[in-house]
Amino acid sequence: MAGLAGFLILLEVLPRVGVVSADYLPPASRIIGALGEELADAAFWSALGDTLTGWALGLLIAVAAGITVGVVLTVVPRLSDVTASTIEFLRPIPSVALIPLAVLLYGSDLRSTLLLVVYAAFWQVLIQVLYGAHDVDPVADQTARSYGLGPWARVRHVVWPTALPYVMTGVRLAAAVALILAITAELIIGTPGLGARIAVAQTSQAVPEMYALVMVTGILGLLINLGARAVERRALKWHQSVRGEAAA
Repeated sequence: MAGLAGFLILLEVLPRVGVVSADYLPPASRIIGALGEELADAAFWSALGDTLTGWALGLLIAVAAGITVGVVLTVVPRLSDVTASTIEFLRPIPSVALIPLAVLLYGSDLRSTLLLVVYAAFWQVLIQVLYGAHDVDPVADQTARSYGLGPWARVRHVVWPTALPYVMTGVRLAAAVALILAITAELIIGTPGLGARIAVAQTSQAVPEMYALVMVTGILGLLINLGARAVERRALKWHQSVRGEAAA
């Protein structure tokens, strides 16, 4: 909070002393005033709802797909070997490079946002699931085999408890990436949401309103990160990392 307060004070002082032009970076007081006007506008809340809808749906699809594919690749090692090069080829492709494809397929529809969000967030979850599966104690796995546990039983009782901390890390990273791509899709493609509203404010030279909306996206990202961490702590309350954090 002290850091944020210091940043706002700096943002207020710099334009007023002439270090930067107030035409391009308004004082913090003007931005906060514009934010108050945005909060009183029903269209702002509609845009916020559109952004959260694209973010939540995309994240949900990406998490479900990432966990499912990761578990299947874990259960079928041969399949993991066959798809390893494909995964390493697709994973580095930036999601923004798919914008022309999204526009071609869906135009400025919510599905364009979902395409970018799901593609970006999916890899965050999948890679963490695979890392978690590879971190399983070989002794525990061999013990489960000696007791006659099948592949799915081993996933449930051996692999999943080991992989869950990795999965939660992937979900937290995916939540942040999903928001970034949702705003990016709205900003560039024009799908409804905060990003589209930022683009309109920029083209209409409504500079304080533009910065106010940018501030909203930052606050939204902060809240999403805090929420993801709270879910992570709750899901891993049995894990030594969380117990150690609570004890500290």
